[in-house]
Amino acid sequence: MPLIDCLFSIRALRKLIWKLWYPFLTRRLRQEEILFLNYAFETEPPMGVPLAPADEPNRACIQLYHHVATQIDLRGKNILEVSCGHGGGASYLTRTLQPARYTGLDLNPTGIRFCQKRHQIPGLTFIHGDAENLPFTDQTFDAVINVEASHCYPDFPRFLCEVARVLRPGGHFLYADFRFSDGTVSSSFSEWDQELANAPLTLLHSRIINAEVLRGMDLNSKRSHDLIIRCLPPFMHNLGRDFAGVRGSRIYNALVRGDLSYRSYCFQKR
Repeated sequence: MPLIDCLFSIRALRKLIWKLWYPFLTRRLRQEEILFLNYAFETEPPMGVPLAPADEPNRACIQLYHHVATQIDLRGKNILEVSCGHGGGASYLTRTLQPARYTGLDLNPTGIRFCQKRHQIPGLTFIHGDAENLPFTDQTFDAVINVEASHCYPDFPRFLCEVARVLRPGGHFLYADFRFSDGTVSSSFSEWDQELANAPLTLLHSRIINAEVLRGMDLNSKRSHDLIIRCLPPFMHNLGRDFAGVRGSRIYNALVRGDLSYRSYCFQKR
């Protein structure tokens, strides 16, 4: 098989796996009120972000969204979140940072239906769509948010071009994700750096947040472990622990060793 065909097949397979995994997960978690599918964030000393009582159980996950989104002022702006998961971040940011409009997009149709039913907030809408083919006209949004999802995209550079296309001049890309040093799951550290450098966006600042994500994982670990035992069949428990970043999981240990790098970024479209 020619190399280009082989690469295309691998990308197509990866996309198919994620398209099957996330609806399965949504169905399994339907009765658990799981609003966040991302890892978490905590500083030392603790951030102490003021939260409503209903948000408090999700503090560590919310703080990752808060860290990423507050790199700029979202008040009065038109915001797109690509890969919004179960919509917890979209709900929190819409309620607290007061954008004019906030659109959450995800490839998981089951997740989008969950979001539409669960998060009925003025100015907040959810639609089904593909990160690599965003269903919006050019220069639509003031900011695009993407939290812990791009490692799932078969063609990350295409996604970055799509972000730049839908951003208005001067708009911002607020981004956080991880990569493994050896390129497991997605690109390696150096490949990731090069892909971001080649994007039609200007880097304003970036930050390695391994320590903060580990603290957040520690806060969520017991809750996540209990959820995995309740909701997943035994043969999927190890996969679930990795996905949730439970203490002692492969993901957690890689972050401790530095074999995984978790970073946050702020880019601007000139």
